[in-house]
Amino acid sequence: MKWKNEILGKWTSFLCAGLVIVITLSIVSFIGIKGLSTFINTGISPVDVLFSTDWIPDRPDAEGGPALGILPFFVGSIVVSLLAVSLSAPLSIMAAFFINEIAPAWGKKMLQPAIELLAGIPSVVYGWLGLSILVPLIRNAFGGLGFSLLAGALVLAVMIMPTIVSVSVDTIRALPGSYKEAAFALGSTRWQAIRTVLLPAALPGILTGIVLGLSRAFGEALAVQMVIGNVREIPNSLFKPATTLTSGITMDMGYTVMGSLWNNALWTMALLLLLMSFVFIILIRLIGKKGLA
Repeated sequence: MKWKNEILGKWTSFLCAGLVIVITLSIVSFIGIKGLSTFINTGISPVDVLFSTDWIPDRPDAEGGPALGILPFFVGSIVVSLLAVSLSAPLSIMAAFFINEIAPAWGKKMLQPAIELLAGIPSVVYGWLGLSILVPLIRNAFGGLGFSLLAGALVLAVMIMPTIVSVSVDTIRALPGSYKEAAFALGSTRWQAIRTVLLPAALPGILTGIVLGLSRAFGEALAVQMVIGNVREIPNSLFKPATTLTSGITMDMGYTVMGSLWNNALWTMALLLLLMSFVFIILIRLIGKKGLA
């Protein structure tokens, strides 16, 4: 009877793993086919789509055809995500070291759950807080409408902080205690031990957390859409409105018909998001091979 249970468990695990693989391949194939439909049998060049700033998918432009330039969407996604990571990563890394190396026991019990609680807040709540607080604050301080790259980046910075902090805390906690003991034995202060020993040793894992946060920021839709302004232009200032790939998809998908050129262009944007996800996964794999991850 025991061997029958083992066989049943083995085949159940195999079928579940196979189902996950099939679902993943099906999603990738479907998005790939729909995304490439924009270029197949239409005469539209990928260069015209990826490097053009004109977005007129529902009617002819001045040259007589629909314009499907998604460059403003892509640039907006890249800029707002990198800016969010630039703001969030230093704070998250310092918080992780504070939790592990500086805070007393009662501080650790309070601070880490408080940071992780931020991960459970829905995206719409972050967007609503940004719309109610950040947008008026930026409008009063810097002029304009308040809807801007800066507002989107600040909202994303708070949203990705729990991811970076959690991964960084686990990485630092996994370091051998002999690293810190050796640093203290050589006469290092606590700050010198953190800066010269623990930080370099934990860097691969910390970078993994940063890339995960960047991936979360790049794929976020609702919170960013509520505060970024959704203007289909490449912004020349942090205080100018912009748009992102996810915002473009969510705003336009209700106005398109499946199989139309406009709809296929949105699937092309989804395919670009998927390819960027693959890039982030490859980065995490490469970072993991460099050291402790």
